[in-house]
Amino acid sequence: MKINVIIVGSGSHAAELRDYINHNNQARPNEIIEVKGYIDDDQKSYKHYGFKEPFLGQIKDHVVLKDCKYLMGIANLDYRETIIELLESKGAEFIGLIHPTAIISPTAEIHPTTVVSHNASVGAKVKVGKYNLLNSRCTIGHDSVIGDLNFISPQAAISGFTKIGNGNLIGTNACTLPDVQIGDRNKITAGMVIFKNISDDNIVLFRYKEKLIIKKG
Repeated sequence: MKINVIIVGSGSHAAELRDYINHNNQARPNEIIEVKGYIDDDQKSYKHYGFKEPFLGQIKDHVVLKDCKYLMGIANLDYRETIIELLESKGAEFIGLIHPTAIISPTAEIHPTTVVSHNASVGAKVKVGKYNLLNSRCTIGHDSVIGDLNFISPQAAISGFTKIGNGNLIGTNACTLPDVQIGDRNKITAGMVIFKNISDDNIVLFRYKEKLIIKKG
């Protein structure tokens, strides 16, 4: 089986996805993904990454190809949903991708538009909605529920029974304690420990007032 794919975007996330597709094709020779090209409103990033497949033009002008699936390669949450809605209104059918090194429980439910990156882990009875990005080495603990359009950064650790709404950014190395609930459109910065519930539209960060330097001798 072969699937023809157009990647939406041609920047850093698209470059990562292109690598994942190479890994997929090597590990799953019966499930080949063939990239037909890239659409983006900024051609500079396409030139920067030196993709071998063609640049197919701007997103807003793109005529959807019925013989191709679409893979969302723009990670920025400020644009992601709007672009998906635009292309879906033109008839685009999106797919996701699960990297062959990801560890997925057979009881987990992951929407087919979600991307699960390399060495990520998704535990038992987890439910993951549409258009999420579960980045490299992140962990989604058992019985957690994740809504739509979330960006879970590398090495984030989501403990069991966590509930996450829609459109959240969970920063690198951030973690939740069990049973925590996170609403919608929050930005949780790198390294934060989420130990209580968060509502909607918050930025979670700590400001350090002191810097401690310990010298030997």
